[in-house]
Amino acid sequence: MPVDFSLTDEQREIQALARDFARREIRPVAADYDAREEMPWPVLEKAARVGLLSYGLPAEYGGGGVADGLVGITGFLVTEELAWGCAAIATEIGSTTYAAGPILAFGTEEQKRRYLPRFCDPGRVRLGALCLTEPGAGSDIAAIATTARRADDGWVLDGRKQFITNGGIADLHVVFARVPEEDGTAAFIVESGAPGLAMGRKEQKLGMRASHTAEVVLDGCRVPAANRLDTRFRPNLQAAGGGGELSGAATALTLLQYSRMTFAAAAIGLARAAFEYARDYALERRAFGVPIASHQLVAAKLAQMATEIESARALLWRAGWLAHSGRPLELAEGSMAKCLSADVAVRCCEEAVQILGGHGYVRDHPVEKWYRDAKLYQIWEGTNEIQRLVIARAVTGAGADR
Repeated sequence: MPVDFSLTDEQREIQALARDFARREIRPVAADYDAREEMPWPVLEKAARVGLLSYGLPAEYGGGGVADGLVGITGFLVTEELAWGCAAIATEIGSTTYAAGPILAFGTEEQKRRYLPRFCDPGRVRLGALCLTEPGAGSDIAAIATTARRADDGWVLDGRKQFITNGGIADLHVVFARVPEEDGTAAFIVESGAPGLAMGRKEQKLGMRASHTAEVVLDGCRVPAANRLDTRFRPNLQAAGGGGELSGAATALTLLQYSRMTFAAAAIGLARAAFEYARDYALERRAFGVPIASHQLVAAKLAQMATEIESARALLWRAGWLAHSGRPLELAEGSMAKCLSADVAVRCCEEAVQILGGHGYVRDHPVEKWYRDAKLYQIWEGTNEIQRLVIARAVTGAGADR
């Protein structure tokens, strides 16, 4: 079959929906929410009404039922457009998948039918949170200190999670914890209001300020037995480089390979926003009698930005094609896409600030905000240094994925 990058009618329609939503509903308010460091609830409510919170979930649970689900070209298209509007607001719009994704991949049918429809209600915004990172365990998942112990009616969780998107305010938290009696790691669905679940410190951040990031405190948190995800078995996804059963820790690592693709799509949207703004500015701003885009040094910057964006998108789409077609991510393509896209976003935003000069450094123009937002993509979902370690291990066969 020949390689085909054309989009289906459905994909073009949802891309146009996301692009129009970003232009009308996100761009005009992005700077205000960033300055106030507040959650964009009105924007999320509008996004829910038009299906942007649930398009990737199966129709049988009330979702939009797009053909390639949560990890595929359709999702990349939507995420890129929304992040073009504001990366932080796009993060919150896509945050349903932080809990819905693991439930869809690893949950029983009963768990799916109980929880997934909640994320598909157009009349109410429900947020998800994925609780992996801890004060002493970031990229090193094996160092997770949060524990789960059996109780008469289920499980009791104790520990502290850090840097959690929607931490403490999510309707559902999917929490990874160590189970000492099993000498392994497991995941649990923790509902809002569960006894022993609390929000810790809310973080004040360099960028991504319209997205809520906080600690999650689990102090004798009681979880029903039915809320444990069966992470001991392979989901309907392919792990990077192999087959067979997955341990709880390997499940978390597998999820990261796929979630990193969505983060890559957002980074590309952010890079594209910076490029387009710098290009348009360079065509209008005149120096020495001509638009600065006519000067070779500025033109070369724009050419490099455009080239890197297209390269990153091509790598991401190939990774998405591998995932959707059930092929293994043998070279850690999810990490490749995330690593490259994050670096491209930072470079494009930095160059946009440079092209605008002093105007790029002040808040009269959005490029300074995008520059602040872009930096996080080199850090979260595993730092780019960790991504390179993952990729190196995949291409050399030395060691396990992280």
